[in-house]
Amino acid sequence: MIQELLAHLGFSAVVATAAHLVIALAVTVHVLLNKRDVGSSMAWMGLAWLSPFIGSALYFIMGINRVNRRARRMRRPRPRTKPKPPRPSDLPDDPLAPLEYAGWQLTQRPAEDGNTVQLIQNGDNAYPQMVAAIDAARVSVGLSSYIFRADETGSVFIDALIRAQQRGVEVRVLIDGVGGGYLFSPTYRRLRHAGVPVARFLHSIQPWRMPFLNLRLHKKFLGIDGRFAFTGGLNIGAENVLKINPPHPVRDTHFRVEGPVVGQLFDAFAEDWLFTTSEQLGGEAWFPALKAVGDVVARVVTSGPDQDMGKIEFMILHAVACARQSIRILTPYFLPNDVLISALAVAAMRGIQVDVIVPENSNHPPVDWGRNAQVRPMLVAGCRIHLAPPPFDHSKLMVIDGNWCLIGSANWDVRSFRLNFELDVEMRDGDLARQIDALMAAKQGRLLLIDEIDHAPLAAKLRNNAARLALPYL
Repeated sequence: MIQELLAHLGFSAVVATAAHLVIALAVTVHVLLNKRDVGSSMAWMGLAWLSPFIGSALYFIMGINRVNRRARRMRRPRPRTKPKPPRPSDLPDDPLAPLEYAGWQLTQRPAEDGNTVQLIQNGDNAYPQMVAAIDAARVSVGLSSYIFRADETGSVFIDALIRAQQRGVEVRVLIDGVGGGYLFSPTYRRLRHAGVPVARFLHSIQPWRMPFLNLRLHKKFLGIDGRFAFTGGLNIGAENVLKINPPHPVRDTHFRVEGPVVGQLFDAFAEDWLFTTSEQLGGEAWFPALKAVGDVVARVVTSGPDQDMGKIEFMILHAVACARQSIRILTPYFLPNDVLISALAVAAMRGIQVDVIVPENSNHPPVDWGRNAQVRPMLVAGCRIHLAPPPFDHSKLMVIDGNWCLIGSANWDVRSFRLNFELDVEMRDGDLARQIDALMAAKQGRLLLIDEIDHAPLAAKLRNNAARLALPYL
């Protein structure tokens, strides 16, 4: 009987080993055909081979980009309003001509001229304008926010959206499934109870949908009647209203945009709404004809783990390569990959003035730890990293040569560039760029020095470098 049991166990072991080999081989084939990042590919293949069944199961749950497949099936056709721009060689006197050409190649969207852009600081100034715009809306309101609290500030927005819905305006509200409260979202519940069409992006409590927890809709957008919009880095919550002295105040920068580029902003929102609900938005209520109203040239740049993978990162790399005088960056979290670190270091070495402004202490300490382990090559090359004093600043801004700027929702980290769905706008206008440049200069704090990194205690160095290993997920 013991011999029969041993023989049975031996047969089971052979079957299990064979199954493991087949499954691990299947994972390896899928990784080789679908993964581009070498480190990620090696990690997944190693996990599949060295951790039988468990490693392969984790890859099936977390490693396969099902969002990409779904997005391609449901992608909304984008309108083409302008032809492809001329090649940079045809405009040799324009140093930013390569950036214009690259932007079209990346996004398939034209750079629209004739826009006006108003810079608005903090929720104190932005929220009253946004709520007044909702109350004045006649035909449509589209709102997308990563965080949308139901506190005293968020309730003002909720009530305005309900009023708009009740007077016959087409209202659509999109809240991130994690940032908007994963298990319990009072904002979603209140809007839905009032009959406002509201959806939660990639939200599910089903175990097989859990990998979507790592994918976030990080965009901030409020569009009114298809004619003007607000976008930038501002979430909706009382922490952004400094005059009420919240316990954890957050400074931020938002923008009011009017002109032809608003159509691209509404198009990006409509694509996210279609992705989430399968409802396609269209018609004059959402996409009216737009006339030139100013002098700013602008283009929307979206990014996400779907058909827009890495586009904001590539846009930034092109901008850094085109810089001739200065690069100024303001971001709440600075933890980019080695490619961007090297690009900024190389820019500094060729004489470009590179200034990066980050909070001395952000609201996510592990990001600060990883940052200090990541930026040493930049400091060696001559880049300057300024540590802004409190309160925490959540703005995301970039200016090249005092003429071209990038604003929006994307942080300077791998999460924003590869995992989040982000919405940025590139703008070319000297006056606007100088406004943003002055705003960033006013936020500069003390410089982060190489000695501060090199002479940190051993425990801090180990902590910082360990945090750096989690770079894709911080």
